Amino acid sequence: MTKLVHIWKQMHGISFILLATLSLVPVLATPVLAQGLEPTVYAGVRVQHQYFSLSYVEFFEQPEWTFHLVCKDCFGTVKRINDFRADPLVLSQSAQLEDYQLSGYDRGHLVPAGDMTRNSTAMSESFFMSNMSPQAASFNRGIWKKLEEQIRDWSLDLDTIYIVTGPIIESGFTTIGQNNVAIPQHYFKALYFPKISRMLGFLLPNEGSNQPLDTFQVTIDEIEQRSHLDLFPALADQIENELESVLQPSIEWLASTRDVDI
Repeated sequence: MTKLVHIWKQMHGISFILLATLSLVPVLATPVLAQGLEPTVYAGVRVQHQYFSLSYVEFFEQPEWTFHLVCKDCFGTVKRINDFRADPLVLSQSAQLEDYQLSGYDRGHLVPAGDMTRNSTAMSESFFMSNMSPQAASFNRGIWKKLEEQIRDWSLDLDTIYIVTGPIIESGFTTIGQNNVAIPQHYFKALYFPKISRMLGFLLPNEGSNQPLDTFQVTIDEIEQRSHLDLFPALADQIENELESVLQPSIEWLASTRDVDI
């Protein structure tokens, strides 16, 4: 598989952060751009699936971001299927299942399977290899899973949450598999809660942790600076400036929304 080396050259030695985000409307199957909230493309090629979108970077064999949403009425009863397979919409070809075998790393979802329980199509799409990134098992099955579950819990109280997820790949990275899938040093999630006009950002190292989630909070501004992406670009500049610069402890912040009429 030919790598797009020019992408690496375009970075000029700057640390490269991959973003994964989800872009969809709650229960509708129609692919939409979530009113322009999807991130900008930096070094990848945009791919639209029915229940999320992504920007795939061939050089790293994973997305620079994924974009989707969750909401209180978005969840169903579809069970996890483990149907890992190549993504037919990635024209340069996505990473393969074999790249992860015997690597010591999990096929870590960027768009969680737990967010895609609404129907069989959504669940199946979440197992495309274009939605995977090499994650340490202690990370994927520990603190990362905890964050995914926390976001789903928040959506039950606060309804729609737009989510951008992605890996941070910096110089000195190593790879796995015949296709040289890059192993990220960190991952991030950027969350936008439109009904209460708030944002949260998380940046976590690719390793297990027993620390509380608040330990890994960062501003959306920090994620944007490190990723060279514009997150939630449809928002008015004034709103972006206000929300993206705020760092507020998530647990205290969530508690303060319990009495908000949503």
